[in-house]
Amino acid sequence: MLAVVRTLTSATRVMDVLPLLRARDGIELYVTVNPGSAFTAGLDAYLESLDGITALGWAEAVRREFDLAVACTVHSSMRRLRAPLVVLPHGAGYNRLVRPTTGDDVSPAGLSRQELTWRGRVVPAVIGLSHEEQLERLRRSCPQALPLARVVGDPCFDRLQASLTERDRYRRLLGATGGRRLVVVSSTWSEHSLLGRCPDLPLRLVRELPVDEYAVAVVLHPNIWSRHNPQDLLREAVAAGLLVVPPQNGWQAALVAADWVVGDHGSVSLYGAALDRVTLLAATGEAELAPDSPSYAFGRGTPALDPDRPLEPQLHRAAERHATGQQDAAATAPLTLAQRSLGERGRSARILRELFYSFLADVQEPEEEARSAPYPDPAPPDLARVSAYDVVGEATADGVRIRRYPVGPDHLAARGFYAVTTEASLRRRQVAEVIARTEPRAEPEPLVWLDRVAGQLPGLAIAVAALDEDRHLVRLRSGLVLQARAVRPWGTASVPLDPVLLGAAVAVRGPRDLAGGELVIEAGARVRVRFTARP
Repeated sequence: MLAVVRTLTSATRVMDVLPLLRARDGIELYVTVNPGSAFTAGLDAYLESLDGITALGWAEAVRREFDLAVACTVHSSMRRLRAPLVVLPHGAGYNRLVRPTTGDDVSPAGLSRQELTWRGRVVPAVIGLSHEEQLERLRRSCPQALPLARVVGDPCFDRLQASLTERDRYRRLLGATGGRRLVVVSSTWSEHSLLGRCPDLPLRLVRELPVDEYAVAVVLHPNIWSRHNPQDLLREAVAAGLLVVPPQNGWQAALVAADWVVGDHGSVSLYGAALDRVTLLAATGEAELAPDSPSYAFGRGTPALDPDRPLEPQLHRAAERHATGQQDAAATAPLTLAQRSLGERGRSARILRELFYSFLADVQEPEEEARSAPYPDPAPPDLARVSAYDVVGEATADGVRIRRYPVGPDHLAARGFYAVTTEASLRRRQVAEVIARTEPRAEPEPLVWLDRVAGQLPGLAIAVAALDEDRHLVRLRSGLVLQARAVRPWGTASVPLDPVLLGAAVAVRGPRDLAGGELVIEAGARVRVRFTARP
């Protein structure tokens, strides 16, 4: 069996279905790159990382005979393959208008006559559709291909649904712990995408959402990675704590883990809505979508995020409407709109395995039920160490409520006051009210460092030196040093007590009568801290 890929997107999608073919049944798996795409960056490295699949050059692949070829993209040059070709979508259906690919302005990419035929002959043996609505659109764009079409469902979405049981673990791995909720920002490629329309939106989200209450991850279409390094493209946002999810793997786990999806007309946003995540669109891409496609209707019917207005209130309003099922009288819920691209839900593995094995004359299909496998765990996030926060807080009945916002090196107009780590710039440290040393084993020893930093920065109100995950020394402006320890119920999961957060809470509460007392800090989660005289 030969997997045929043109881009990283199509490669990751074909890998959703290859596990349906078992090597122990004597099936040999090969992969080749059909040349010609402008978006091949990262493709070779991805293919080299795959186990159990032999890579062939295109010239070698078209010389050999295979029992079956599978591609999640289609091009008329695939006529050269000496194998029956099954083509599948590489997204949530067929929606985008791409004239250089299709040769016209009305056929969606993947269903056009230019892609599917060569000199009047249909190239694929089977044209896989994710929903029966695509049959009528195929009839209009390439009627001679209609007899070869088959509704097979969406294997990517079925794997997303199979991954729902892993949601808590995904959230933990992506940093959505301790009361933090996860906002996934998704952008497809082109000038009509979220990044094309609102390039500063990821930065605004990480700057406007309190870090103890939200984690923000961005999922970018692989074509963006082909042209840009997102770590450079989003440098300021990454420095403020944005998690950039790699294109090969991890976006699926992020989508399952998400509380909100802020996106555009790309498949990731549609999948998020179909998983019943709170979904907002910052771009709809109407200019490059087929008007009769589900993605066009999805863009029209899904609530919009206004990038010119404060972002957090919009997230809250969308969540409230989602929870209560509120919709405009004439509107259709995003969940329903998204599912119009996703037919045969939960059955794609069975349908596709039966189809694939039907081409393998000497191999019997396994007797056990075909199942969609959950996606693997995301890689641990490589997050930047934020060194400065803009802090606001207020007293509560038994403590304080704190909201911390990451700030850049040149930002000096604070909402409240600055709390920083020792890694902050000298300019930032000189205007901070709170400083914390977060490394427990740093030199000099904690008491020496506390006295030294108080002398160096006379404007400080609070200095904190970490001793371990749940125990820190706190120096007040008066010079009094207390030991602070998180008090947790036995057997409960814990998030380390952040020394910067501790210092900010003490600054808001004030130093009076701290010794021998307790303070409840609300910042996403609640933590009770007990203060004692230092040993």
